[in-house]
Amino acid sequence: MPQVEVQAQPVEFIEKIVSINRVTKVTKGGKKLSFSALVVVGDTKGRVGYALGKANEVADSIRKGLSKAKRQTFNVPLKGTTIPHEVIGEFGAAKVLLKPASEGTGVIAAGPVRAVCEAAGIKDILTKCLKSNNPINVVKATIAGLKSLKSDENA
Repeated sequence: MPQVEVQAQPVEFIEKIVSINRVTKVTKGGKKLSFSALVVVGDTKGRVGYALGKANEVADSIRKGLSKAKRQTFNVPLKGTTIPHEVIGEFGAAKVLLKPASEGTGVIAAGPVRAVCEAAGIKDILTKCLKSNNPINVVKATIAGLKSLKSDENA
């Protein structure tokens, strides 16, 4: 039997920069500037990941964050264009309520949560950020909520 070579399709990720933060370290010689970039990547078919890239230049921190985020993707169980059930994701003081919505509702979410939902391919969802509005913790809480989702087969 002849061997058939199967080529893997390169996964096309959409990349979203959630926030860029200028960080200053005060040393004996003065202030040392660096940047941290919070990025979210996803293929809009249920795979999503996030990372925090840190470097002395903005472009380098974004590049580092993107490459790290692509390595840390995971699958989100979807039910049509929404999530299977309501869930609250928590990280630190940040709490994010994720609620399934009917078809045509759209993504009702703030900046960091919207970036994660759009990258994951969730088209209809209701969300609410509770307690903290820190973008890093809100993204981590959203990811925690999505990771804790159970698919319909397991429910």
